[in-house]
Amino acid sequence: METKSRELILSLLAEKASMKQAVMENCRDGFITISNALKSLADDLRPRISKINKSLLVEFSVKGDSEVEFSLAGDTILFLMHNNVFTFDQSHEIWKTSYLKDDPTKAFCGTIYIYNFLSDSIKFLNENDTGYLIARLFINKEGHFFVEGKRQLGFLYNDFQNEVFNADQAQKVVESAILYCLDFDPFTPPYEQVGVVSVQQVLESTLRSKIATGKRLGFKFQADSDLF
Repeated sequence: METKSRELILSLLAEKASMKQAVMENCRDGFITISNALKSLADDLRPRISKINKSLLVEFSVKGDSEVEFSLAGDTILFLMHNNVFTFDQSHEIWKTSYLKDDPTKAFCGTIYIYNFLSDSIKFLNENDTGYLIARLFINKEGHFFVEGKRQLGFLYNDFQNEVFNADQAQKVVESAILYCLDFDPFTPPYEQVGVVSVQQVLESTLRSKIATGKRLGFKFQADSDLF
C-alpha cells in the first residue's frame, strides 16, 4: 500500500543518490586531474633537478584508483581521495556564503586529503612514523571547490562560490602543497621521548621502531600557528 511517507522516502533517495553520484564523479575527475598535474610536474622537474644534483630524486606513482604519491628529495606527498560524500556542520564558514542559501545540497562534497611524510618512512615501511595532514580539498556537484589547509593552502583557495576545479587550479594546488612541504622542516623529537631504551628492545632489534620519525614528532603540530 502506497503512502505519502513512502513516496517521500523514494523521492529523497532518488534526489540524494543523484546528487551524491554527481559529487563523486566530479571528485574522481578532480583526482585524475591532480594525478595528471603531478605526473607532468615530475616529468618537468626530473631532468632539471638532475642538473643541479643527481642524487635528488623526483618520483610519481599511482597506488590505486584513489591514491597517488609524489616524492621530491626527502619528502613524500600523498594525495588520497575519500570514497564517501560529506556535508558540513552548521557552524562551518561555508554556510555564511550566499552560494548555499538557495540550494543546501551544494554543500555536499567529495574530499581529497593531502598528507606529508618523510620519504624514508615510506621507503623503509617504518610503521611507527607519522605523516601530517596539510590540506583537504572539497569538490561539490557543480565542480566548485575550496581548500582547508596550512598557510597558503588555507587562504588561496577559499572562493567556493566562484571557483571551479580544473587543470589550472589543480596545478596551483599541487605546487602550493609541495612548496609548503619543502618549507616544513623536521624537528628532532624531545629528549625525554627517546631517552629510555630497554635491553629487550635492543636484543629484539626494535630500537628503530621506538625512535619513530616525523617532521614534528612529539610536538603539537598546531604550534606552527597555521591552523586549518
